Amino acid sequence: MPKEFYTERDIEDLWKRGVMSLQLNDNVVLTELAYEKAQRLGMQLVKDRPVEPPAAPVRPYLSQTSKPAAAPAPAPAADADLAARIRSAVNARLGTQVDPQLLEVIIQRVLKSTGVK
Repeated sequence: MPKEFYTERDIEDLWKRGVMSLQLNDNVVLTELAYEKAQRLGMQLVKDRPVEPPAAPVRPYLSQTSKPAAAPAPAPAADADLAARIRSAVNARLGTQVDPQLLEVIIQRVLKSTGVK
C-alpha cells in the first residue's frame, strides 16, 4: 500500500472542508510544516502511540528512567588519554554549558561505538 503524504496546504484544505482530525498510521506521512499547521489549527492527530513531530529525533537514552549512571569502568591508558583530550576540548569550547556526567557518558558511548574501547 503506498504512503500518503500531507503538506501544509493539504492540512489547510482539510480544515477548510471541516475535517477536524486525521488518523495517522504507518502509511500516512506529515511534513514538518503540515504537522505544525495541524497543531496551530487545533486539528486532532489520532494515532496509537504519541505523535512526534516529523523531525523529532528518537532519544531513548534521554527518555528512559534509570538509576544514576555508575562510574565508567577504568579504561586502558591510551583510551583514558583520548577521553581526557576529548573532555578537555569540549570544555574549552563549551565551558560550563555541558553537564560533566552527561559528557562522560557521551564520550564513553562514542569511544565504544567506534571500537576504541
